[in-house]
Amino acid sequence: MCGIVGYIGKRNAYQILIQGLHRLEYRGYDSSGVAMIAENGEMNIYKAKGKVDALEHYASNKDLSGNIGIAHTRWATHGEPNDVNAHPHFSQSRNLALVHNGTIENYSVLKEALSQQGYEFVSETDTEVVVQLIEYIMQTNACSLFEAVREAAKQVVGAYAIAVIEKSNPDRIIAARQSSPLVIGVGEDDFFLASDATPIIEYTNKVVYLNDGEIAVIDRTEGLNVYDINSNDESQICITELKMSIEELEKGGYPHFMLKEIFEQPKTLTDCISGRISADGSQIVLSGVIEHKEKFLNANRVIIVACGTSWHAALIGKHLIEDFCRIPVEVAYASEFRYCNPVVREGDVLIALSQSGETADTLAALELAKSRGAFVFGICNVIGSSIPRATHSGCYIHVGPEIGVASTKAFTGQVTVLAMMALLVGQMKGLVSDEKLQKVASDIRRVPALIQKIFEMNDKIENLAKIFTYAHNFLYLGRGYNFPSALEGALKLKEISYIHAEGYPAAEMKHGTIALIDNDMPSVVIAIKDNVYEKTVSNIQQVKARGGKVVAIVTEGDEIVASLADYVLEVPEISECLTPLLTAIPMQLLAYYIAVNKGRNVDQPRNLAKSVTVE
Repeated sequence: MCGIVGYIGKRNAYQILIQGLHRLEYRGYDSSGVAMIAENGEMNIYKAKGKVDALEHYASNKDLSGNIGIAHTRWATHGEPNDVNAHPHFSQSRNLALVHNGTIENYSVLKEALSQQGYEFVSETDTEVVVQLIEYIMQTNACSLFEAVREAAKQVVGAYAIAVIEKSNPDRIIAARQSSPLVIGVGEDDFFLASDATPIIEYTNKVVYLNDGEIAVIDRTEGLNVYDINSNDESQICITELKMSIEELEKGGYPHFMLKEIFEQPKTLTDCISGRISADGSQIVLSGVIEHKEKFLNANRVIIVACGTSWHAALIGKHLIEDFCRIPVEVAYASEFRYCNPVVREGDVLIALSQSGETADTLAALELAKSRGAFVFGICNVIGSSIPRATHSGCYIHVGPEIGVASTKAFTGQVTVLAMMALLVGQMKGLVSDEKLQKVASDIRRVPALIQKIFEMNDKIENLAKIFTYAHNFLYLGRGYNFPSALEGALKLKEISYIHAEGYPAAEMKHGTIALIDNDMPSVVIAIKDNVYEKTVSNIQQVKARGGKVVAIVTEGDEIVASLADYVLEVPEISECLTPLLTAIPMQLLAYYIAVNKGRNVDQPRNLAKSVTVE
C-alpha cells in the first residue's frame, strides 16, 4: 500500500526522495511527506495532503538541504487523509522521525500506555504510536536507536516496514520489516531504501531484500548491517542484481501507464513465453514445475489463492488445470482463506497468485498452507518479492513493472503461465497428447501477434467508448473459459471509470439479473465460437428481447452475432482455452477510453493502491 523511500550518502537527499515518491505514487496517493536532517543539524519535516506534486509545491521555498532523509506516500488506513496524518511522524521531542507501511493491530493498547506516561499524540494514526514507543524505550532504558527499534518491534503486533532517522545522529538510518516489503539499494558511497526497487534502479542495480523479522542499520561510515530482531544474530547479506530499466518505469510517450501497459502486451507475453516453449510447440519447459514433478503428479488437489484481478486469472487457471490435468481445483479469495479453517493436507498443492508478490492476504494464506504440509508454488511478477521467497517453488510471469493500478499485462501474463503449467502437468500425467500439446503450445506462441492484430480496432473502441461514457451500469456476460473474463472486464470498468458493473455467467442472467436489463443497461457479451456458442447466442437474444444494448466480442468473421448485437468487436480464432488472452484486450481498451472520457485519473483511481500489503 504505502510507499517508503530513504537515502543516506553524499548527494542532496530531497531530490532523490521526491523522485522516489513519484516512482512509488502508485502504492498510495492520499498524502506524502519527507523528513531530512539539514546541514544546520535541524530535523525538517514537510507534509501535504494529496499527491506528491502538492508536497513539492509546499516545500519549494523551504530548507531542502541535507544528505540523509526518509519519505512516504500514503494510502490511508488509520486516520483520514490530511496534513497531520501524513507521514513522516515525529516523536514528542522531535528527535526522531519515522515512516511506516503496514498496520499496527495493538496500537490502541500501546497508545493508552504511552498516554499514561505523558505522551501526547497529534495524529489519528497507528504509526505515531510506533515512533513514540521507540522514543520512550530510548529514554527509559538509555539505549541506542537501534536497540530501541529492536525492542519496539517485539512489542508491536501487526505488519510493518519502518525507517527511522535521529536528529542527534545524522549518520544512520534504522529500518525493519515484518510482513511488509522493504529493499535496500547499495551504491558506491551511498544507500537507498524503498518499498520496492523502482525508486532505486536509476542509482544502482544492487539491492538487498530484507526478510521478515530483520532490522537493518545503514550507517554512513560503517555501511550496511542486518540483524535478526529476536536473536540479534547478524544476518548474511545477499546482494541481488536488478534486471530492470528506467525506460520500463516511464510512460514512453503514452498519456497513461495503463494505455502503455495494454499496448506492451505483445512484448510482455513474448518475454513471458521466451525459453519456455520450443519453436515447434512440442515441448514446454517450466523448471519450477519440472524440478518438483512428483508433487504435481501426486497432487490430491490444487488450491489457488489470489485477490482481485489475480483471482479472475485463478478461475481461468482452475478451468485449465481441471481440463488438462484432471486434478480437482479450488479457487479461494486469499483474504478469506485463513479465516475459514480450510482443510489443507499434505499432498495438496497451493498456488499463490500475485502480481506484486507482496499481497498480505496471499502471503498469510500460503504460510498457513505450508504449516499444514501443502506444497506451495508461487506465480508472481516482481522478482525478489516476498511470495517467491516464501514458496517452495514457482514461476515468474516476466511482464515487467506494472505501474498502472488497474492490472492489464499482469493478468494476461498470469493466464499464460497457468496455461503453460496446465499443459506441462497434463503431458507429464499422460493426459495431453503430443498433438494436443503442440497445437495449444503453438497457439500460445501466436498470442502476441494476435493481440497486435486486435490493436487495429483501437480507434473503433475509442469511438465506441464515447457512446457509453455516461452509462450508469454495465453488465458483462461470458461462459466457460470466458466467464472469468467477464468478471475481469467488469472490474476494469469499475476500477477506473467508477461506473457500476457486474460480471455474470451468461446463463445465470435469467436467474435474477435479467430484471435489470433495459435500454439504459448496456451488456458486454463475450460470444466467441466455443462449445457453448449457440447457448450464448440465445442469451444475447434474451437481452435484445428486453431492449438491452449489446456490445459483442466475437470470433473473427462471425455473422450470426453481428446480426443480433448493436456493436461487434472481433478477435482472431484460437484454441478455446486461450481465448481469455484475446477477449481481455478489447475490454481493457473499452474501460480505459470510457474512464478517459469521464476525466478520471486512470493510473491512480480513487481509494485504490497497486500493492495491497495490509489486511
